[in-house]
Amino acid sequence: MFTPVVPFGGFAGWKVFERTAARQFAAFEKSPELQRDLAYFRDKIGSVTSAEALVADRRLLNVALGAFGLESEIAKKAIIRRVLEQPPGDPKSFANRLNDPRWRAFARAFGFASGAPPLSSKAFQSDIEARYAERAFESAAGEADANIRLALNFKREIKAIAEGASVDRSGWFQILGQQPLRRVVETAFGLPESFASLDVDRQRAILEEKAAQSFGGRSPAVFASVETVDATLRRFFLRDAAQAAPTTGRGVAALTLLTAPGAAPAASLFSARAAESAR
Repeated sequence: MFTPVVPFGGFAGWKVFERTAARQFAAFEKSPELQRDLAYFRDKIGSVTSAEALVADRRLLNVALGAFGLESEIAKKAIIRRVLEQPPGDPKSFANRLNDPRWRAFARAFGFASGAPPLSSKAFQSDIEARYAERAFESAAGEADANIRLALNFKREIKAIAEGASVDRSGWFQILGQQPLRRVVETAFGLPESFASLDVDRQRAILEEKAAQSFGGRSPAVFASVETVDATLRRFFLRDAAQAAPTTGRGVAALTLLTAPGAAPAASLFSARAAESAR
């Protein structure tokens, strides 16, 4: 499989990667392994009519989950079925109680309980294939530099939170509950390790203060600005480099945040608080 090239680390390496990402992605899309995964999905998904059938086909499920960054959850079949079998439009559905926008997007896309277009729809298949290819590319880039993957993940996920209807009420809790996002924000704002031991409401208050000082707004809605996202990533790379200069474990730690089974879903404390705030 084509491996994305990250010529050097840090913010300068990130900017070079950004400029070459489209060309590298085009090459990555032609990778035989990726094409086999997509061909299998395209061939099989149209005949799937239930959550049970999807969960029963691990190879198919891997593409379905991977399209939403949930591939590390593939072993949690009971949770996946609950997510898919309850209407995502119901505030009390399991997907909404998890309060992770990826699970809600997954449930809406496959639509077993919401009357969404059939899985044989070409538009649906193309959307899932594009999502899967994008995230697979990010994962491959992370093999070269895990912080590149953190940055790519941050750009996408923070946009969904910043543009969400409940961003002012629950946006910070969503960020705190997703370890890859939390890592970027905490590093960018220069917060110490002891920050994580504070009461959750105090953590949110500190993030509001930091955002107001840095970007002129207390809500995560500030991240809807491309300039704010770029400035945040610049701070992340520069501060991470300064903190990690004497060691070599930085990339391993970042990769762990993105691939550990517990990293994908929001932590229960933050999920519960975010759900309360959203009501």
